[in-house]
Amino acid sequence: MNLKYLFSVLLTLVSTLTFAQTDPNLGIIPAPQNILIKSGYFMLTEKTALQYETDDDRKTAELFKTLVKDKQGIDLVLAKNFIQAPESIISFNSAQSQDTNSEAYTLNIDSKNILIKGSGRGVFYAMQTLTQLYLNNLENHQIPQCNIQDKPRYAYRGLHLDVCRHFFPVDFIKKYIDLMAAYKLNTFHWHLTDDQGWRIDIKKYPKLTSVGAYRDQTLIGNYHDRMPQWFDGNKYGGYYTQEEIKEVVAYAQTKYITVIPEIEMPGHALAALAAYPELGCGDDPGPYKVAEKWGVFPEIFCAGKDHTFDFMEDVLTEVMDLFPSKYIHIGGDEAPKTVWKTCPYCQRRIKKEHLKNEDGLQSYFIHRIEKFVNKKGRSIIGWDEILDGGLAPNATVMSWRGVSGGITAAKQNHQVIMTPSTAGLYLDHTQGRSDQEPVGIGGDGRIAKIYAYDPTPEDLPINQQQYILGVQANMWTEYLTTTNKIEYMLLPRLMAVSEIAWTNLDKKDFKNFNEIRVPRHLALLDKTQTFYRVPEVIGAKDTSINVAGNAYTFNFKPSVNGAKIYYTIDGYEPNETTTLYTGPFTVNVPSREMRPVKARVITPSGKRSAVTTTLLFNRDTLKADTTGNNKNQGALKYYYVPGKFKSTLEIDTNLAIKKGLASQISFNKVSGKAREYGIVFTGYININENADFEFSLYSDDGSRLYIDDELIIDNDGKHARFERSAGVVLQAGLHKIKVLYFDDGPGSTLQVSVKGTDGKKIEIPSVMLYN
Repeated sequence: MNLKYLFSVLLTLVSTLTFAQTDPNLGIIPAPQNILIKSGYFMLTEKTALQYETDDDRKTAELFKTLVKDKQGIDLVLAKNFIQAPESIISFNSAQSQDTNSEAYTLNIDSKNILIKGSGRGVFYAMQTLTQLYLNNLENHQIPQCNIQDKPRYAYRGLHLDVCRHFFPVDFIKKYIDLMAAYKLNTFHWHLTDDQGWRIDIKKYPKLTSVGAYRDQTLIGNYHDRMPQWFDGNKYGGYYTQEEIKEVVAYAQTKYITVIPEIEMPGHALAALAAYPELGCGDDPGPYKVAEKWGVFPEIFCAGKDHTFDFMEDVLTEVMDLFPSKYIHIGGDEAPKTVWKTCPYCQRRIKKEHLKNEDGLQSYFIHRIEKFVNKKGRSIIGWDEILDGGLAPNATVMSWRGVSGGITAAKQNHQVIMTPSTAGLYLDHTQGRSDQEPVGIGGDGRIAKIYAYDPTPEDLPINQQQYILGVQANMWTEYLTTTNKIEYMLLPRLMAVSEIAWTNLDKKDFKNFNEIRVPRHLALLDKTQTFYRVPEVIGAKDTSINVAGNAYTFNFKPSVNGAKIYYTIDGYEPNETTTLYTGPFTVNVPSREMRPVKARVITPSGKRSAVTTTLLFNRDTLKADTTGNNKNQGALKYYYVPGKFKSTLEIDTNLAIKKGLASQISFNKVSGKAREYGIVFTGYININENADFEFSLYSDDGSRLYIDDELIIDNDGKHARFERSAGVVLQAGLHKIKVLYFDDGPGSTLQVSVKGTDGKKIEIPSVMLYN
């Protein structure tokens, strides 16, 4: 035998065995509930055959057959029965399913046989798991022997796409569905109507698309960045024909994905009102115009006119004819009721129905629509604003304004889908520091934050936890104008969404997920035409480190398997011309000096991660204050300075219009804030032991932390919510502290935390503060 070939085979075997031994999940996302890894492999060759039992099994087997033909060039035999037994066989068998959960499956792999059992849906999910095992071992075609018993934690595992703010073609919608199916999500929430465009053809009301599907121009510029905004002057729009809708729904069904349409009401209605102004309030409503910018608009459907409900019922009838889903999403969110207060029709309705106020009128609106939908054998879902004024009897609540709406609904024995923006489940939120990310709406959408979220609230009584139907991530598209950008915002966060939706809490492991499985999946994506975000270098953090001694050693891993890491220690941006990382390296840091270490990942296809900057300091222990001055416990002094700032260094406390004491380092403790302002907190912090402490500064926009007049954390500049941390050795006693913060609108976030020797991170409490 050729020794070079033998060495290559052995090397492949060793690397595969090492992977199998070090990854208890074999690279599978979402992680299975139960997996037993055995020694040995199933070798997929041209002598492998595919066997099926039912017609659904055949369709699933054909998907795997196509994959193998594409990746390996082998056209596997597919049959229900064989006259002569194949050398090895992969069996898809839903006829023997005994699990009461229709999405459960078993996957047993030995050296000659792969046996899949489950319902038709379960067999499909098993095929997705097998696909991952196959692709993760594509170089040698050796699928690890294992036994897997698996089923989802939640029945509802959703992903949303807004096609109103920006419109995407049918081919991309199918690709979106493919990505969902690959990670075992089962519900596609299709947001089809809004102020900026009506995207579904309704035969009875043709102007909904001829007029409502197009806006005259689009606002350019992100309101968060407060940059100059302008209109592009270009007509924009599009819609899906009913045939295209049917095509998408049918395609999704082949991937066991339910498509839920969303038809917004009573708010977000400008596109419909532009087409049919008589649906607005008053005797002579309008004129209306399809919205050209983003936000919440006062123009909503009139709840006092019966014609409005005739229209809604006609639209929903056509929608339900197109979508066989149990649920129809009717929105119900962000509906300002100012026009209802002056509308004679709405006021007559309030009086006639003995409603308390306009909130009651919205509840009446939702109740009336729900009765109609229920008569058609369907149920409604609405955003958590449908709780206002009283929840419709059979409604399911989608909790997006945090988790409180979901908790309230579950306590009323209503089913709930958790989709809180506060947990990172709004995928238009940025995945890192916003000044290093593509333009988005801002917010904090880091993958670690999504992964850490538990959709079942701990404070919900056990007997009501059953009403948490599942979890969903939402893709709003005000600032997502291209399919590449959608994919960038989706991947790899889709993988985290899938794991919190599918995998039980005791089976989750973020280190394994983030450092082993995601890099393998991204390496596969890197070889395709799918765009994605390259995560930062594993082992590198945007932080400041107080070096113990005179040197610090870095140990990096690429966030995409097969990618390279480049770094610098001179402050310049790393790229292919700078130092290639080949193994752990040490940076010397002389006493009382600083060294910046920057690193980034570059993949084989040329995609790049954001640059991670670690600042190394060699500080002496900061000595405690020994002046003996009496100081008051429980607060810091603050100086409030209204104005527009680009840096905290521009804040002049001599211009403060308000001063006082704050028991917490937070803008919430200061009343009368302008939209744009700066705050400076000064005083002392009490440290109870000689130790190395880690401080964290989380802010939107810029902030700085000084201790004993030394800059500890620089999180300055205009950016969305982002956290930076730093270590510093402090002597027990009082130390000067100064925190500077500015807000450039519209969001405000400031939190200062500390982690001591106990490893617990806490927001600095008032008992530690002195003035």
